[in-house]
Amino acid sequence: MKWSILRAFPSFSPRYLRPFIRICAQRSALATGKKLHAMVLTTGLSTTENSFLLNTLLHLYASCGDLSSAQKLFDEIPHSSKDAADWTSLMSSFSRQNRPHDSLLLFAQMLEKGAEIDDVAMVCLFSACAWLRDVGVGSQGHGRVVKMGFERRVKVCNALMDMYGKSGMVEEMRRVFTEMKEKNVVSWTVVLDGVLKWEGVSNGREVFDDMPHCNEVAWTIMIVGYVGNGFSKEGFLLLSQMVFHLGIKLYYITLCSLLSACAQSGDVAMGRWVHVYGLKMMGMEMDIMVETALLDMYAKCGRIDTAIKVFECMPRRNVVSWNALLSGLAMHGRGQLVINMFPRMIKEVVPDDLTFIAVLSACSHSGMIDQGSYYFDSLQSVYGITPKIDHYACMVDLLGRAGRLEEAETLINKMPIPPNEVVLGSLLGSCNSHGKLQLAERLLQKLILMNPRNTEYHILLSNMYALAGKPDKANALRKVLKTEGISKVPGMSSIHVYGQLHQFSAGDKSHPKTREIYIMLEDMIQRLQSAGYVPNLSAQVFPGDDAGVELEKEQALFSHSEKLAVCFGLLSTEPGKPLYIFKNIRICRDCHAAIKIVSKIYDREIIVRDRNRFHCFKQGSCSCSDFW
Repeated sequence: MKWSILRAFPSFSPRYLRPFIRICAQRSALATGKKLHAMVLTTGLSTTENSFLLNTLLHLYASCGDLSSAQKLFDEIPHSSKDAADWTSLMSSFSRQNRPHDSLLLFAQMLEKGAEIDDVAMVCLFSACAWLRDVGVGSQGHGRVVKMGFERRVKVCNALMDMYGKSGMVEEMRRVFTEMKEKNVVSWTVVLDGVLKWEGVSNGREVFDDMPHCNEVAWTIMIVGYVGNGFSKEGFLLLSQMVFHLGIKLYYITLCSLLSACAQSGDVAMGRWVHVYGLKMMGMEMDIMVETALLDMYAKCGRIDTAIKVFECMPRRNVVSWNALLSGLAMHGRGQLVINMFPRMIKEVVPDDLTFIAVLSACSHSGMIDQGSYYFDSLQSVYGITPKIDHYACMVDLLGRAGRLEEAETLINKMPIPPNEVVLGSLLGSCNSHGKLQLAERLLQKLILMNPRNTEYHILLSNMYALAGKPDKANALRKVLKTEGISKVPGMSSIHVYGQLHQFSAGDKSHPKTREIYIMLEDMIQRLQSAGYVPNLSAQVFPGDDAGVELEKEQALFSHSEKLAVCFGLLSTEPGKPLYIFKNIRICRDCHAAIKIVSKIYDREIIVRDRNRFHCFKQGSCSCSDFW
């Protein structure tokens, strides 16, 4: 529909104009819709008796994501002319734009103004609560559903269950499901997703097997649940049944979900299968979302060079693709390559705030202070981006890692927004690296107020006390955790060997090959010590200080999960083959020092992904240059 066509009908009445606006909304033709809006204004059709045109225009702007125009029109429409569809149209748009707080505020205004609350409004409410994990408001909404007799509305109940499921209230979710008179495939899928997330794959599989009908979404959720939790074999079997036996084709959303699960678990074997499947189904002109998910998967599975190849072969790239690559390079400590590629990026796409988080993170992981400071200072002045809390967190991390803690603290004090847990936690980590005990003590008090149940901060300061020769204070901090019933997150290391995931915790003796692993460990420790390895006992906190305690400390260090995973990998793979290990928390200093020597003694490349970054150990050195 062209503007020239509209000019040919100057005598359009409002009732003829309305269908054209609706077509624009259906086709997301915002530019044409704006011309129609201009026509409404210039022809004087925006009068009270024609307010239905404004309602239609509101739906156009809301459906096209132009929230500022939608909000402006909503405010201009008299309250008497607003119906439930106007309210819910704007609420839905807020939800799509990840603005759940605004959606809740709008619902509160509906109640205040006495507007009609329909089932769509309740769905919008529960969607916002699900996003915010706000069970309080969601439960009140549940009460309103019962009061209004909406328990028989399937869409309302599905949204209600989704809210409970995303908030971890599985029993409430199950109760709503049980009481539903009518259920559809979405109802079952919502329950499956919630059960998988909070009760594990075993219970999730029971729900999956009970489903009267499974669509592509249900199959994908179950397979992703297996892969994301390390059950690669089960995931492959189910995927084979879905594709080869039932003939269900995998579309880009399913492929992206699978690749995301592979990236999370480190399962590159499944990721490669998806890659091959995508090439067969889509050819070299693969969907840009799938290609971006592919390079992200390879980067997060430790295959950064393969990720670069995928990127270079992409026929077209957007800012999301570039951000995925720069973030992957940053995680692997390739800061200089990020800086070198940035000028090329800005010739192709316009960088956004996530781009600069990747760039600043790369500078932080590589110790590039001058470059990081330059890009941080250029955010507003050169690129027109207002620094967000994540940009400040990167700069605090960059300064802190370099030992410039006073500058980092000054930056925090000058921030236009209050620092969050990430910002202060980053500075606390730097205090640990540089032995700034007094500053660490002050930071811990602030962090406890933000998140009293985060054990990492207590453990970090406890280790600092131990390093400073203050074991009483170190033990006192750990006793606080014990008294309050707060458990430390256990360190877990995972390794994929021939498509099977193997997990280890510190001192683990549950593996079928425990005997062989510990024989290998004993041999490895002897060879390490012959090469000059000395256990770093300084951060180990044990009561007492006699020789027996020292031996106990050594044994505890020797059986850290990383070392057990390395031993299993050395036992189970061919000589010279790289080992890929995934750690759920930060790698400790002792394991870092030990694995550097292991890589040289056994002539193995060992790639470890911890919570913050990748460490590529090769011939006695690490890609992080001990700067982590």
